[in-house]
Amino acid sequence: MSILFESLVFGPISSRRLGKSLGINLMPEIGKICSFDCIYCECGWNPEKKNVSRLPKKEVFEKVLEEKLKELAGTENEPDSITFSGNGEPTLHPDFAEIIDITIRLRDLYAPEAKISVLTNGTMLHKKEIFDAISKIENNIIKIDGGTYDTIKSINKPNVDFDLERYVERLQDFKGELVIQTCFLRGEHNGLKIDNTTQEEIALWTEHIKKIKPRKTMIYAIERETPEKNLEKISLDELEQIAEPLRQLGFTVECYGK
Repeated sequence: MSILFESLVFGPISSRRLGKSLGINLMPEIGKICSFDCIYCECGWNPEKKNVSRLPKKEVFEKVLEEKLKELAGTENEPDSITFSGNGEPTLHPDFAEIIDITIRLRDLYAPEAKISVLTNGTMLHKKEIFDAISKIENNIIKIDGGTYDTIKSINKPNVDFDLERYVERLQDFKGELVIQTCFLRGEHNGLKIDNTTQEEIALWTEHIKKIKPRKTMIYAIERETPEKNLEKISLDELEQIAEPLRQLGFTVECYGK
């Protein structure tokens, strides 16, 4: 069973990584649009046809977010994070850069302690306006789910051009002001064995992290139901073992699993 978000603004919900998180869904309500089709995505598989006509207008977003932040201001539910995630890749919204500016202004007015977080697969970072918008926020949480292109292709199933070497170079342009997130898993998909926890994958992934130099790396295991059923949840102990070599090099790595 997939989880789709039926509201433009939802929550706050309790997030294991972000605290009290007020969610933002810039994709269609009860629909999904994404440049990846990850085998572990809680929103399920991408639909055959994209319905871009149902994307929320920036004016509607501004009104809804302001109303919600006014409602939460000064209460126990005032958010720790205003988090762009939802039903797909938020940076695909044509007005994403302007929406970030709107969010910063409203956050400063009604929830000044909250951080703005964007969970992104990074496929739109080649566009200057997207890179600049992501650079303005506190938590630009960017995905890299493997050490090799073949593994990333198997796990994330990109439906846009994706060059891993160029991607890592673009992430270096943040000069360390970013957060990397990686989901570790093992399993099968369409009869193909998939495993980003092998020594080779972890070694190459570690080299990517050393080049990118993020201020933080979040590694996690599958938490919710996935569209591909033949996947294994990695233990917290194993995640800690993956994290340790990077920690010894001085990197901050947080592990989320059971």
